[in-house]
Amino acid sequence: MAVRAVRGAVQLDRDDAGHMRERVGELLTAVLERNGLTPDDLISVWFTATPDLHSDFPAVAARRLGIVDVPLICAQELDIEGAMPRVVRVLAHIETDRPKSALVHVYLGAAAALRKDIAQ
Repeated sequence: MAVRAVRGAVQLDRDDAGHMRERVGELLTAVLERNGLTPDDLISVWFTATPDLHSDFPAVAARRLGIVDVPLICAQELDIEGAMPRVVRVLAHIETDRPKSALVHVYLGAAAALRKDIAQ
């Protein structure tokens, strides 16, 4: 098994805890499903949120999905003028037999514009 990293992002419609849990949950589910992963394949997950998101920690969504024995951390994204607002990003470190070229990075909705080069 190799250690790899898979990325993703989602833009929220609003800064609301329930909405954040729902959308981040969708993002994490898509990352796992599209890469043939289970929570046991996760080593750690790093979340960032843009400075305009205050309602909850993105990691709460992971815990609600049953990802309970994986180290999670949340941080604030850089406050760059003109950057897309209300975005949660994820960087998941995983164990997988897949080569880097076969990983599926997941950018949902408007967040696909962030990385057109790798968004699936």
